[in-house]
Amino acid sequence: MLELAIYEWGVDSAENVTEDLFQCVLCNFGYPKFWGRYLVRVPGVSEGLTKQEITLIRSKGIKLLPIYNFFQEAIGYMQGREAANLAVFHARNLGIPKGTPLFANIERFFQIDHEWIQGWTEAILTSGYKSGIYNDPVTGGFSKAFCNAAKENKKIKMLNILWSAEPELEPSGPWNPPNYRPLAPHCGGRVWAWQYSRKVTQCSIDTNLANSSLVNILW
Repeated sequence: MLELAIYEWGVDSAENVTEDLFQCVLCNFGYPKFWGRYLVRVPGVSEGLTKQEITLIRSKGIKLLPIYNFFQEAIGYMQGREAANLAVFHARNLGIPKGTPLFANIERFFQIDHEWIQGWTEAILTSGYKSGIYNDPVTGGFSKAFCNAAKENKKIKMLNILWSAEPELEPSGPWNPPNYRPLAPHCGGRVWAWQYSRKVTQCSIDTNLANSSLVNILW
């Protein structure tokens, strides 16, 4: 008998998580099961995660989804390994345990090739963390690069956790989420998370759905 997949509602933010931001989410949407946050500060893009934030997030019973975005392009095997090693360095400094997925933020405007994906994936997995990639499978070069990487190494598709940014819908809370239908690369993959809205006006967040298989291994 097949078990039905369970999808959990959560958010991500480029801003630091404060009690005020948490209360904004709670009052306007509902209680998130997980919260995506960036590991490092990128000026004009994202604030870096702090240990104080981690304490606050985890004190609420919310799981942390770590994101790494301190790179401008995703070209080359060694560059992929370097990005992964830096992500691991920051995760360890923050006390994030091994076994937690670390997500590379591959925005739609990034240049990307299959060698970078191979380098990132191999270095993350060697470190003891799990490899994740936030991506836009429609706009930009991710779908082609990911499928080329998977063609060379089947483990790329089997072991990466994908977080899709498409399609984009209206925001909602945990009580009225959309049906889970994120887009995937043309060759498929484990799309376990979906950022379905970046149109939130009430709070500085995006809204997401994630397969419980992912939520269960978040920290």
